[in-house]
Amino acid sequence: MDKIVIKGGQALHGEVLASGAKNAALPILASALLADGTSTYRNVPDLADVATMLKVLRTMGCDAERDKETTDVCRVGVNGHITPEAPYDLVKTMRASVLVLGPLVARFGRARVSMPGGCAIGARPIDQHLKGLKALGADIHLTEGYVEATAKQLKGGTVNFDVITVTGTENVMMAAVLAKGRTLMENCAREPEVEELAKVLNKMGARIEGAGTSSIIIEGVDGLKPVEHAILPDRIEAGTLLVAAAISGGDVLVKRVVPEHMDALVEKLREAGCTITTEGSGLRCKAPQRLDAVNITTTEHPGFPTDMQAQLMALMSVSQGTSVISENIFENRFMHVPELHRLGADITIQGPTAVVKGVKGLSGAPVMATDLRASASLILAGLRAEGRTDVSRVYHLDRGYERLERKLSALGADIRREKA
Repeated sequence: MDKIVIKGGQALHGEVLASGAKNAALPILASALLADGTSTYRNVPDLADVATMLKVLRTMGCDAERDKETTDVCRVGVNGHITPEAPYDLVKTMRASVLVLGPLVARFGRARVSMPGGCAIGARPIDQHLKGLKALGADIHLTEGYVEATAKQLKGGTVNFDVITVTGTENVMMAAVLAKGRTLMENCAREPEVEELAKVLNKMGARIEGAGTSSIIIEGVDGLKPVEHAILPDRIEAGTLLVAAAISGGDVLVKRVVPEHMDALVEKLREAGCTITTEGSGLRCKAPQRLDAVNITTTEHPGFPTDMQAQLMALMSVSQGTSVISENIFENRFMHVPELHRLGADITIQGPTAVVKGVKGLSGAPVMATDLRASASLILAGLRAEGRTDVSRVYHLDRGYERLERKLSALGADIRREKA
């Protein structure tokens, strides 16, 4: 098992490219099930979660591989002979595996998918996925830890989500494109990744309007065709790199981003005193002489993303003043706090709220990653901490960041990966 070793105190400078978005790549790879033939995807990040999704597709009978020469290219071939099942051994390691449910029942009339696992950051039930599929006429049964869905032909209907759900919106949208008639989806997730999936489905021949808003209208079609598409940049990885510049006292240009996808984060970084400028398709973050405390409330897009909460907490731990961070998406997403305490942070948890009193400095120590974004926050804190910080259990990191330690090293960080 690997660990990341950091010697803090180096200000980061230079330019770095953001990788493709994990949270866009996973549903888009699943959408290949909707058409016979081979779909080709570019700018696909080389991540553990992507490897898992490709393995899920191979288990079903797809030809799903990453190009050995052009490593950011993945191809998924579907020949119609599919075993419509996603087994527990794979789904338990990555919650996004459930995204095959909608395409399978829409295209092949049946699906058997294990109940999902993933990061232990709180309850993330799939009841809204199942509600949406039922509204389209699917027959749903839960047996022995599996969801079994069947339908001779899905029919368009009205789906009003009780709560906003990104993967639920994506799953039902993929099912509805092959349903007979019109589907109206209300209270949909508005994340850029949802809009990106709709863009891909429309390139395949679907008829989707309204993606990126709370109401999506879909006119079902008889069939789709394979597609070529380049995955959009990862706004969470890009945001993490901007915070790395801020917490280290540096000046970094993160290239190949979509700046408007990052408005909520940019606003908070500016409020903290950072200078953020747009340069072409990139964002530059120049750290201030001192960081000011800011308050953060996570909420659905276009609000402040929960996936950046842990990273901003690390930044606020060395700010001047007191920050109040309210987590409204996942109830267990403060598991990084005890590890930040080990580095010298002053953080008090009060239910869904963390009160962060900025300290002058952090001190390196051995810490343990508890989930994907927590691992990033500990690395960020290690960049600032005096002395050596060892971050263990970085398999969490590898689920969502493509060689983050190499990108930080190229910017001047003293950071390396070792065997634990």
